[in-house]
Amino acid sequence: MFRQPSMGLTDLISWAIDTMPVTSPPGQTFAYSNFGYCVLGRVIELVTGQRYADHVRDRILRRCGVDEMIIARNTLGERAAGAVRYVGQHGESPYTVNVLRMDSHGGWIATPRDLVRFTTHVDGFATTPDMLRADTIARMVTPSAANMGYAKGWSVNRLNSWWHDGSLPGTQSILVRTASGFCWAALTNTRRPQSDMGRALDELMWQVVQQVTDWGAVAARPTRSDG
Repeated sequence: MFRQPSMGLTDLISWAIDTMPVTSPPGQTFAYSNFGYCVLGRVIELVTGQRYADHVRDRILRRCGVDEMIIARNTLGERAAGAVRYVGQHGESPYTVNVLRMDSHGGWIATPRDLVRFTTHVDGFATTPDMLRADTIARMVTPSAANMGYAKGWSVNRLNSWWHDGSLPGTQSILVRTASGFCWAALTNTRRPQSDMGRALDELMWQVVQQVTDWGAVAARPTRSDG
């Protein structure tokens, strides 16, 4: 997804299929694939008859009370109103990545609050009504035989905590749903390449949560997930 930046989605998918053969039988080897989520976005468009972003906003985000998430543009000059300015480090340039083409695998602009609002509608807890049936949620967080730490769009562990991180030039993110009933998100407008910044951000958020001694109506305390 970071190659052939001048290609549109249709040409990129055709190029990838023609030039990058499958290296192992499906289901036997785990390899995180942005390209797979790119294809999934096109499947959603085919099935629904809508553009991917329009369908997600209409059918998912608005049901969560999220109205301001949009797909990012590529350049600083096209930056959306209210969006942060991304800062590159060690020679990285946040504005040379074709983020617009990454719509279904990392192209959204969101606030931490937006991400948490979405997560509370798919977290399996009774606090907020879920958009998905219980059996669908169970399937979503069941890991594959090829990697017991990754399910369908979520990293998972044996404690039933789920999370996902993200990283691009100029940004680092973490979204967590704990087994004990908490959801949180943290975003930065820079990253340090070749570092463990993602784990550091995750650990920082656990330290913040564990310092709170009174959650008001929330009785449960988080259990460390090693997310």
